[in-house]
Amino acid sequence: MKKIQFYDLHTHTTFSDGVLIPAESARRAEVLGYNGIAITDHADESNFQFIIEKQNEFKKRFNDVSNFKVIVGVEFTHVKPVLLEKIIPEARKCGADIVVVHGETIVEPVKEGTNRAAIDACVDVLAHPGLISDEEVALAVKNEVALEITTRKGHCYTNGHVFKLAKQYGAKLVLNNDFHAPGDALSIEMLINVLKGIGADELDINNIFENNKKIFNKGLGGQNGQ
Repeated sequence: MKKIQFYDLHTHTTFSDGVLIPAESARRAEVLGYNGIAITDHADESNFQFIIEKQNEFKKRFNDVSNFKVIVGVEFTHVKPVLLEKIIPEARKCGADIVVVHGETIVEPVKEGTNRAAIDACVDVLAHPGLISDEEVALAVKNEVALEITTRKGHCYTNGHVFKLAKQYGAKLVLNNDFHAPGDALSIEMLINVLKGIGADELDINNIFENNKKIFNKGLGGQNGQ
């Protein structure tokens, strides 16, 4: 297996329900050997503009003096599906490098239709999409939406289902920690083992890490926020 570079595309700070400020979140990821992180705090109609503005202020100062880079965005969470088509492009116009939607995990009462609405709106990453349907996975391929394999407790229960359908239809997969607190971010070795545990082979694993890298670098280049 080639040398792994890992960019976590789904992390939370004190701007939502994370317990660490952005600087410490970044530092802990750097010490683990990660190459970069996306800060994607929980957001809805009430706070996404504030989060993106303030996290971008942090990003500019931090990235100017650090080899380890961050990008910033939001994870739209429990937003009414009908609003996602409008709010996702609004977030990008506000300067989000990446937009994540909190998918229909089986451990929270996410409104039915969220997965489909997020995919229709061409979100960057559909997080923990639960028992996503064949039709939705096929549409994710068409709209180039990445589906998440997660290490997060509870949300990870349907990783096998997501992986199986993604393989069947050729959907793009990413791997994220959904980091909230110290201990949530796994070592590179453990991340690889999580993927092996759902049946991923060496090619699958390399492709998934490469997908994370490509999305991160696209965000770092400002292409999502323009």
